Amino acid sequence: MQVVHTRCCGLDVHQKSVVACILLTNPDSTVHREVQTFGTMTADLLALNDWLNARQVAQVAMESTGVYWRPVFNLLEAEHEIILVNAQHIKAVPGRKTDVKDAEWLADPARATAYCGRASFRLRLSVTYAN
Repeated sequence: MQVVHTRCCGLDVHQKSVVACILLTNPDSTVHREVQTFGTMTADLLALNDWLNARQVAQVAMESTGVYWRPVFNLLEAEHEIILVNAQHIKAVPGRKTDVKDAEWLADPARATAYCGRASFRLRLSVTYAN
C-alpha cells in the first residue's frame, strides 16, 4: 500500500471518550504508533487538538457515530483536514474488536478510503426564524 500521508490520526469517538491513534511514517517506511484517550469535554478536545498539532498531524479520520462526532469535528476542522467516514461502512470491516484497533484502522486514510469509497461530509444548514 502506498503511503499518501505520513502523519495521520484515526479517532474512535464515543459519548464520554475519544480514542486517538496517530501513525507516523518514517523516511525508512517504518511506522511509529501513538495512542491516547481523551475525554469529550471542551478542555479535553482542546488537549486532543494540541496533541495533534504537537505531532504535526494534518489529516484526521473519524467515523460518524450518532451525534457524538459533531463536537469533535467542530473543534478540529479549523486546523485539520477531517475525513468523516460512514459508520455503517466501517462495521463491515472484519477483525476489529477494540477501540484502539478501530482508531488505528481509521488512522490509515488510504485503507479507510479504499473500504469506504469516499469520505462523507457534513452539510451546514442555515435556519432562519421569522418573528
